[in-house]
Amino acid sequence: MIPNQPQLLLRIRSIHAAIRDAVVAACEQTALEQLSAAVGDDAGDTIFAIDRVSEETLLHHFAELADTWPMVLIAEGLGESGVMVLPAGTPAEAAVVRVIVDPIDGTRGLMYQKRPAWILTGVAPNNGPQTNLADIDLAVMTEIPLVKQHLCDSFWAIVGQGTQGERFNRLTGACLPLTPQPSRSPSIAQGFGMIARFFPGGRDILAAVDESIIERVLGPQPAGRALAFEDQYISTGGQLYELLMGHDRWIADLRPLLDVLLSKRGRPLGLCCHPYDLATELVAREAGITICDATGNRLQAPLDVNTDMAWVGYANPAIRDLVAPAMLAALQEAGMLG
Repeated sequence: MIPNQPQLLLRIRSIHAAIRDAVVAACEQTALEQLSAAVGDDAGDTIFAIDRVSEETLLHHFAELADTWPMVLIAEGLGESGVMVLPAGTPAEAAVVRVIVDPIDGTRGLMYQKRPAWILTGVAPNNGPQTNLADIDLAVMTEIPLVKQHLCDSFWAIVGQGTQGERFNRLTGACLPLTPQPSRSPSIAQGFGMIARFFPGGRDILAAVDESIIERVLGPQPAGRALAFEDQYISTGGQLYELLMGHDRWIADLRPLLDVLLSKRGRPLGLCCHPYDLATELVAREAGITICDATGNRLQAPLDVNTDMAWVGYANPAIRDLVAPAMLAALQEAGMLG
């Protein structure tokens, strides 16, 4: 059990606000070419100048937080291991919590001012290196808005207590309660859903699986009509938000399952989702959304920055019951499941 969870939640929400404000200020004051400059490589992902802004703010505030909750901090920007124990000099086994953070999830969309990004934080009791994504008891996700956007949302959850949210007005400073509203539709027809295929490398395979799922669920494509839609939001936090707000009915990120098929083509597996991208999957689950792996099991992964993860989100049980069997059949047919 994490000690004094309500106070910890308030502190993390405050840290998120500080990161949000620092990144928005950088976006307002710095040229696009500077923010989008590649400045490093961490856990196989490119680090951009805008990432450094969030990392500096994160380290400052989490170092202060660790005076009350000694922690093992897991995040990009902490070197090859992605791990730092705070306060400095504290043995890892003496930490009270393990905190996994993505200070900007959706960097590419934000730095080009295409779509908002998200700050993601999950907190678990410190059970040593074997601490798992499923152990996270507290999670917070906060929107980093576009410069032209005055409203920004945040959601948080403590295990067993449901999901709460807030909408912040940057112009007035007002905060209003925000209730998650996952879709209640029993069908995927005329709704948004997708298989993530953001980057080159296996997109043809993923698109074929997507087509197969839609046809298995809705039947053949009729002439002159659109059966369903998709929206490729390049941010796991953003994808969870779309489920939380009822915008998307299902989402699947299956990139790690391409490994064998790409190997046969003589190509390596590209960038995949990692545990820090899913640090706030608790927020979605507490709102009643099913979050699972490709075969329907609870997500299991070490709290690190490099484990490749496949995941699926269903807005409600009816959508799950429709899409899950079709997805399983499509994946088996494509040779993506062992």
